[in-house]
Amino acid sequence: MTDWHWLFGDQLGPHFLAPGTGGPARDSQVVMIEARSVFRRRRFHRAKAHLVLSAMRHRAAELGDRVRYIRAETYREGLYEAVGDASVTVHHPTSRAALGLVRSLEQVRLLPARGFLVPQEAFSAWADERGAGRLRQEDFYRWVRHALGLLMDGDSPAGGRWNHDHANRERPPRGASTLGAPEPYRPDEDDIDAEVRAELDRWEKQDGIRFVGRDGPRLFPATRTEARAALRRFVEHRLAGFGPHEDAMLAADPVMSHSLLSSSLNLGLLDPWEAVAAAEEAWRAGRAPVNSVEGFVRQVAGWREYVWQLYWYFGEDYRHRNALGHHAPLPEWFLELDADAVSARCLTTVLAQVRDTGWTHHIPRLMLLGSHALQRGWDPRLVTDWFHRCFVDGYDWVMLPNVTGMSQYADGGRMTTKPYTSGGAYIHRMSDLCEGCAYRPGDRAGDRACPFTTGYWSFAHRHRDLLAANQRTARAVQGLDRLGNLEEVLATDRRWDEEAP
Repeated sequence: MTDWHWLFGDQLGPHFLAPGTGGPARDSQVVMIEARSVFRRRRFHRAKAHLVLSAMRHRAAELGDRVRYIRAETYREGLYEAVGDASVTVHHPTSRAALGLVRSLEQVRLLPARGFLVPQEAFSAWADERGAGRLRQEDFYRWVRHALGLLMDGDSPAGGRWNHDHANRERPPRGASTLGAPEPYRPDEDDIDAEVRAELDRWEKQDGIRFVGRDGPRLFPATRTEARAALRRFVEHRLAGFGPHEDAMLAADPVMSHSLLSSSLNLGLLDPWEAVAAAEEAWRAGRAPVNSVEGFVRQVAGWREYVWQLYWYFGEDYRHRNALGHHAPLPEWFLELDADAVSARCLTTVLAQVRDTGWTHHIPRLMLLGSHALQRGWDPRLVTDWFHRCFVDGYDWVMLPNVTGMSQYADGGRMTTKPYTSGGAYIHRMSDLCEGCAYRPGDRAGDRACPFTTGYWSFAHRHRDLLAANQRTARAVQGLDRLGNLEEVLATDRRWDEEAP
C-alpha cells in the first residue's frame, strides 16, 4: 500500500519530508496541489504569486517521480484527483483556513508543525503560566534562548546583554545615499519561471484572476539551493553590518544590510534553526559583532517565532479585534500601489518598492505604511489583508499578529505596550526620505505640513484618553495640550481623508 504525504506550498524544505517522530512515513509518495481558488479569493501581488508557484514547481521537479503534482480549482478537488480516498498525512498547516480544511477531510492524518523552533504545546504552557496580559516578546525571546541554548555563554547571554538595541538604532550615515553593503544574493530565472509567468498572463487574460504590483525578474529564492546560497551570502558578507542601521531608511538603498531571508523561511526552504545557528557561528568565529548577530537572532528566534505562536494562541477571534474603533476604507491609491499618485516622498518611495518587488524592510512597514494607516483610522482587517496580499513573505499567520497587534494596535495592547506611530521628525531623523519632499517634517499646519506630523497630532487628539492612561504615551497628550493651533492642525490633517498625501 502506498503511503502518501501532502506538501503545502509553504512546506518545501527537506525537513518537511524527514521521517521520525511526528514525520511522514519513510519514502512516502508526495502530493502537491496548486489551487487556483487561492488566487481568486485575494488579489495577490503578482511577484508573490510568481514566487510561490515557481517554488512549488521547482520542488516538484526535484522530487521527480516521487511526487504527484495536481493543478485544480480547489485543494479538495486536487486531493481527490491525486489519491482518491487513500489515506494521507500532512504537517500542521500555517493558516486556520487550511487547518480547518485538513480537519474536515477524514482521510487526512495531521502531523505536528515543522519549520519553527518551539512546539505549540510548550508555548501554550509558558503562556498559560504567565497569564494573557504578560506575553511580552522580550520575555519570550529570553525564554527561547535559554531553552535552546541559543547565543548563550552558559546561563548568561552572549556579549553580556540580552538586548543590543542600544547599538542597533543608528541613523543612516550622514550624506550617504547608500549604506555601501555588499550586494545581496539574487537568483537567476530559468524555464520554470518563464512557464509560471506565461501561466499568470493566461490567468489574467482568460480566467479573470487579477493581481496587483509588478512581476519580474524574480528577486527571492525559489529552491532550497538558492535559499542556502542566500543565507551564506548574508552571513559571510552582510551580517556584520546588519545591526547598527537595521532601523534606518535610505531612498536609494531599500535593502541596506537586511537578510532578505523571510520569504525563504516562510516558504519552508530554510529551517529557522539553520539560520540562527549560522549567525551564532559567525559571531563565535569572530566574523560578525554580537550586536548584529543578536539583532538577527531576535528577528528569527524572537519575533518570527513569537508571531507564529500568538497566531494560534490568541484564537480566531483575534482577527476581529478593533480596539480603536477604526473603520475607514483603504483608498484606491493604496490598494493599487499607485506610488505616482502620492506626493509625500517617504510614502511614494516605499509604495514604489512594494509595487516593484513585493518587499520592503520592517521599519517602512511599521513606521511608514502601518503608521499612516493607523493615523488615518483605516479598518485593521483591511490593512492586515493588504499586507498579506502585497508582500512576498506575507501569510495569514505572519500578518495577523504583526498588523492587527503590532502595527494597528487593534488588540488594545495584548501584544505591544503602546501604539507605534510618529510625526515627521522621526522619519527625518532615521532616513533621508524628507529631503526634497513637498512637505516639511516640522510643519504642523498649512500647505507644506507633513502628513505624518498632522496625522500624529490628530491621532493623539482622537485617542486622548487611551494615550493619557498609558505611561509610554502620556507625553504625547501633554504635547497635544501645549499646541497653540490644534484646530488648524486638525483641519490640515482632514485633507488627507480626501486626497493622497
